[in-house]
Amino acid sequence: MPTTPATAANSAPNGAAPSIMLELVDEDGTTIGTAEKLSAHRAPGRLHRAFSVFLFDEEGRLLLQRRALGKYHSPGVWSNTCCGHPYPGEAPFTAAARRVSEELGVSPSLMAEAGTVRYNHPDPVSGLVEQEFNHLFVGMVQAPPRPDPDEVGETAFVTARELAERHASAPFSAWFMTVLDAARPAIRELTGTAGGW
Repeated sequence: MPTTPATAANSAPNGAAPSIMLELVDEDGTTIGTAEKLSAHRAPGRLHRAFSVFLFDEEGRLLLQRRALGKYHSPGVWSNTCCGHPYPGEAPFTAAARRVSEELGVSPSLMAEAGTVRYNHPDPVSGLVEQEFNHLFVGMVQAPPRPDPDEVGETAFVTARELAERHASAPFSAWFMTVLDAARPAIRELTGTAGGW
């Protein structure tokens, strides 16, 4: 059974706040252990499993989110629709669908795997490091987002051209272009000519 905040809270001693655990992996993506979330991101970083989601509307526009200012890692920057980490033992697809619902208040449709990408991206502001084996997913969103303000400061639907303009003028997450470029073949298959991807 995967460790979730609910099961962790039930086992936390004396009502202490539970630690969120991540899955550590080797270079092939095989699970080799677990680590507490913040410790896995402290320099030089420990390679762990993550996911990134790209959802599009029927016009082929990508749903972006601006990360909430209260987030400890990369606050206030624009990034892909949703990203995060599976709990130990949780399938990446399940984790991705869960976090889309938790962060944006919508359920993805036609969501499909779009490969994996491994990267090492230090965040110059916080000093934290993203050493991730990232599972990519693309899909559709068919309802207006209802973002959780603790997670998401703002959302926007953009075409490829609008994204390029925004990326040139606004701060984005360090990992954004890496995951977008890795997901582009699946994005083009999903959207066809819509959105200019």
